[in-house]
Amino acid sequence: MRLLIISHTDHYKDAEGNIYGWGPTVREIDALTALFDEIVHIACLYDQSPPPSAVKYNSGKVRFVGIEPFGGKGLKNKLKIITTALHNLGLIKRELRDADVFQFRAPTSIGLYIIPYLTWGSKKKGWYKYAGNWMAECPALSYRLQRWMLLNLQRRKITINGRWENQPAKCLSFENPCLYGKDRMIGIDSVENKSFDQPLNLCFAGRLDKEKGIYDILTALKNYPHKERIGRLDIVGDGPEMQHLKNAVQDIGINVHLHGALSRGELFTIYKNSHLLLLPSESEGFPKVVAEAANFGCIPVVTNVSSIGQYVNETNGFLWERDEISFADYLAQLNLSNPSQLKEMAVNAHEMAATFTYDHYITRIKELILQ
Repeated sequence: MRLLIISHTDHYKDAEGNIYGWGPTVREIDALTALFDEIVHIACLYDQSPPPSAVKYNSGKVRFVGIEPFGGKGLKNKLKIITTALHNLGLIKRELRDADVFQFRAPTSIGLYIIPYLTWGSKKKGWYKYAGNWMAECPALSYRLQRWMLLNLQRRKITINGRWENQPAKCLSFENPCLYGKDRMIGIDSVENKSFDQPLNLCFAGRLDKEKGIYDILTALKNYPHKERIGRLDIVGDGPEMQHLKNAVQDIGINVHLHGALSRGELFTIYKNSHLLLLPSESEGFPKVVAEAANFGCIPVVTNVSSIGQYVNETNGFLWERDEISFADYLAQLNLSNPSQLKEMAVNAHEMAATFTYDHYITRIKELILQ
């Protein structure tokens, strides 16, 4: 059985011609090969060296088909959404002909024409993965249109983050997989061996921009009244704010390490050595870094947005209500001086991450999508 996946995931080619893609998506697709003889992935191919966060497909059962990147800043890049449409649809039509099942990963700007094409131009079995905030109140116009089309123009199943009141039957609540069985076992050791005596180590992992809350973190720590309780802050990720952040971290009065993009193994080492994950995002679906960090006993301090509050609660983390209090005031009032209480929260956080394994994901795809 052959699966066709259509996405906007960034891919790169090294000097030897090997294809690399964004690590979390590549690992998820490699895991899906347990259910398929071959997977064809149509996605964006950039003419640049792969960053540390990109990895190769390891299953030997994935064939990559590159398309020209589209969208982004500037009129020229935005026009590529339109100018590449006919070429992209031709590729999709060709590959869909030999596929048994398809998956389209939304939201992305090309969904504005691919969702109608798949709805009216194909009778193949398929499903949509909506990775953003399904219940966002004010999403971008293109996201709002795609959500409307998925709900009203087609009958195929949609996997979404979270469980919601009056959720249509075709909308299936799925966790974003990010952990192997061996990660769970290593996580147990990490939690058992982690002491929550002060000072505590903090970390952030994600895109370096305002929307992910990196400046909220720096402001909160600059004004934190008990700096002696903090050992260090590790910032993992890359983005347009990197150069500005190098200057901004100099005067907050806490030891800060800017790592840039790291490999999965290096990031997991950060989680093992950290006590709290800070992620005061403006909007999310459900960020995989929350489950990954929790697996290693790194307690999430996160915004109560989208489905995050359905997993993180007072027993396993800290939920910040963005509209009620500043992140600086929220962080300052947290009780972080009770090691036994924090240890219990870390154990509970590890348990919360149990449903974010690839095995759990594959089982649910088989039972709810393919049967």
